[in-house]
Amino acid sequence: MAIRIDSKLTCRQLVPDIERLFELSAAKILALEKSWSPERGTPVFTVNGRYTTRGWTEWTQGFQYGSALLQFDAMGDERFLEIGRRGTFERMAPHLSHIGVHDHGFNNISTYGQLLRLMHEGRIPADPNERAFYELALKVSGAIQASRWTRLADGTGFIHSFNGPHSLFVDTIRSLRVLGVAHALGHVLMGEQDRRISLLERLVHHAWNTLRYNIYYGEGRDAYDVPGRVAHEAIFNTTSGVYRCPNSQQGFSPFTTWTRGLAWALLGCAEQLEFFHAGVPGADEDFAAVGGRDAFIEKLLRGATVTADFYLTHCCADGVPMWDTGAPNLHRLPADYLDRPSDPFNPWEPVDSSAASIAAQGLLRLGNYLQAHGRTAQGRKYRQAALTIARTLFREPYLSTDPCHQGLILHSVYHRPNGWDHVPRGQKVPNGESSMWGDYHARELALLILREARGEVYPTFFSGVLSK
Repeated sequence: MAIRIDSKLTCRQLVPDIERLFELSAAKILALEKSWSPERGTPVFTVNGRYTTRGWTEWTQGFQYGSALLQFDAMGDERFLEIGRRGTFERMAPHLSHIGVHDHGFNNISTYGQLLRLMHEGRIPADPNERAFYELALKVSGAIQASRWTRLADGTGFIHSFNGPHSLFVDTIRSLRVLGVAHALGHVLMGEQDRRISLLERLVHHAWNTLRYNIYYGEGRDAYDVPGRVAHEAIFNTTSGVYRCPNSQQGFSPFTTWTRGLAWALLGCAEQLEFFHAGVPGADEDFAAVGGRDAFIEKLLRGATVTADFYLTHCCADGVPMWDTGAPNLHRLPADYLDRPSDPFNPWEPVDSSAASIAAQGLLRLGNYLQAHGRTAQGRKYRQAALTIARTLFREPYLSTDPCHQGLILHSVYHRPNGWDHVPRGQKVPNGESSMWGDYHARELALLILREARGEVYPTFFSGVLSK
């Protein structure tokens, strides 16, 4: 195992680091709020320490306002509640009805979903009309996301990516949260001739096909079938509904693992395990095509554990991975680079701190799930790995302490193949920059740990809808 897990580290021991993180976070959110003009689009990543946009899709706007809501949740400063709530009300409506993307769970759970959770927890005043507004927004978002559907030959299907109906992205397993929330609120997708389409069934089918086609289990699917390997994209023949091949948009190749895609798979599986453990209502028909509820949950658990183990084996000793496990210049690094702390300033290949932020939350949630199901030793291993990674991220050289830098967590990578990431003068690979998703997920991870250290309510994406 590459990562050196600190088996004695506790949530409480990380509180000083977390408090410092949120102190820095407050100033950075306020600075971005003051300097950013919404007419420019959505902030995506930093260049020379300043957030800038990158036209692809507006998938990061929910992280912008969601970060303010996480800041309020952690520290109680109502300035950030106002930023998050106002931004949601004024800027997020187009994301509810966006038919061209697979990102609804990222944008809308991070904003409308968080506000609904905060109201349910009593962190903001109960207002029946405001609550109904959040619920309606999430119902619409879940149905619109579920309508972006490719049907496969076996009768199942998937939510296709913005690339088109042939494309299944691994990322979308985390966007499934919005289907889960909308279903839990009693909503369905209405089709032709008033056909009532179950959102839970579409969630189950999409997750099932991600588990089948984007995640590998060492079963000889191809010459590079290593347990836990993840393909960013699975390609299908849309005429026959048959799987054709793996692909990658943001990774190095279809046969290596883009580590942020790996992290999305790990966290997405872990959150869905929590969702079904919480007792989500569903009919037998929702699970019929995948062999029943128990078979589906068993497959989810296998996907979660195999990706968790692959991550822990392929990250550096401090828990931060390289951007892709097969990046072309990894052979130029020291032969034992995985047994050393990550080096974001190496001249050959970038690390990706955003993958670490996402994966750490997945490991923590998976560890908690396993411990609740009697698998104490395995659950503890994943929990301690998560805390170890968090400690790395919440300190320099990953924590951004420069007040002039708008980012919170440094050394994030967006799209290495497209060359979008900033390479500092005098260096050969991207480093020193932040991303909106990396900053958001670091705050989300910090809040999760802080809540546990304080003995507070455990936050989930379905808080407030399964326990009304």
